[in-house]
Amino acid sequence: MEHWQLGIAILLVLLLGGVPIAFALTAVGLVGTISIIGWAPAMALLGSTFFDNGRDYSLSVLPLFLMMGNFVVQSGIASELYNAAYAWLRHRKGGLATATVIACGAFSSVCGSSMATAATMTRIALPSMRRFGYPDRLSTASIAAGGTLGILIPPSVILVFYGIMTQQDIGKLFLAGIIPGLLGIFGYAMAVRFSVATGKDDLPVEPKLPLRDRILALKGTAGALLLFVYVMGGIYLGVFTPTESAGMGAGGALLLTILSRRFSWGALIDVLYDTMKTTAMMFFILFGALTFSNYVNLSGMTRDIQAFLEAFGGNRWGVIVLILLIYLVLGCVFESLSMIMLTVPVFYPIVAAQGFDLIWFGIFVVVVTEISYITPPVGLNAFVLRSVVPDVALGTIFRGLGPFIVADIIRIALLTLVPGLVLFLT
Repeated sequence: MEHWQLGIAILLVLLLGGVPIAFALTAVGLVGTISIIGWAPAMALLGSTFFDNGRDYSLSVLPLFLMMGNFVVQSGIASELYNAAYAWLRHRKGGLATATVIACGAFSSVCGSSMATAATMTRIALPSMRRFGYPDRLSTASIAAGGTLGILIPPSVILVFYGIMTQQDIGKLFLAGIIPGLLGIFGYAMAVRFSVATGKDDLPVEPKLPLRDRILALKGTAGALLLFVYVMGGIYLGVFTPTESAGMGAGGALLLTILSRRFSWGALIDVLYDTMKTTAMMFFILFGALTFSNYVNLSGMTRDIQAFLEAFGGNRWGVIVLILLIYLVLGCVFESLSMIMLTVPVFYPIVAAQGFDLIWFGIFVVVVTEISYITPPVGLNAFVLRSVVPDVALGTIFRGLGPFIVADIIRIALLTLVPGLVLFLT
């Protein structure tokens, strides 16, 4: 057994045994590195990995975008987005579920967190859908799937992690995620239409609102739209860097919270505490992943996998298909952040060697990872919904997600066949 094979086996045992991924990655990476280069060099490499990255200015983008998302949740923007989407779609069968998907996508653009989007929209959209007789299967599935857009539509915390690990421009990653994110909203809306068309539920349809009332309903979305344009427009036009945009976005989200009259000193403390706690957790995971990446590079794992692929003809698209299958399998066992931290250090050198654009690969990875949020048995968004509405069985949520998973697979195929959809804005 090769050195790295033993390391991977031990890592999987630790993770399946419930050891937190930050500790598992760090432990395996450190012990493996010690066995290759010795105690003193390995400890020096560990210290530089934690210390040098911990004081890296570019990493400040993470807590600032987390703070922005926490302020956005506090500001109540989600309700305004949902009401606006419903005003335009209430006259269509399944309009409430479609409005929920669109509101999730819009909220994701200023939140950046999949689980926060799912939890927030569950409290807002589910009561309305239940009141109008929507089955829990469709209601919860539309929220869980719509929530996954939070890790793709910028600002995305997952894309920040990917950019740091692969040394890619975070601003370009954000811009590359816009069109695939819009395709995700469209695909999920079509999944709702399919579920409604094939279902036996008699869903109510409300009268179409006058155009004037629908336009007035958009008034409440102005804050979210301005914040998104402010952050992404600043990056695209070169007014400020991605790191600076995170600070500007956090300040803008604070201003929205104050203008919405939801600001209080207690709320500020909660936002700061949640930001600090999540940042600490994510930093430990990131540094653990970088430690594991050092071990991967020293053990020759990337070289061996590259040789294995070349033995099968070196077909570059075969590499992508193989990686896709690996992600689909891992998504049934690991949650998204763990999966990305475990696999990206291994895969990205191989993908780069095959001549693929790493910006495109980052979006590919995130879209594939989105599926892990809604596939059993680990689908995090399903568990988030279950925690908010404990009277809904997990089986009910997962049964409704089939058409949404199919929509994701179609989107992956489209982005693979037409990479320009990802790279057009970059």
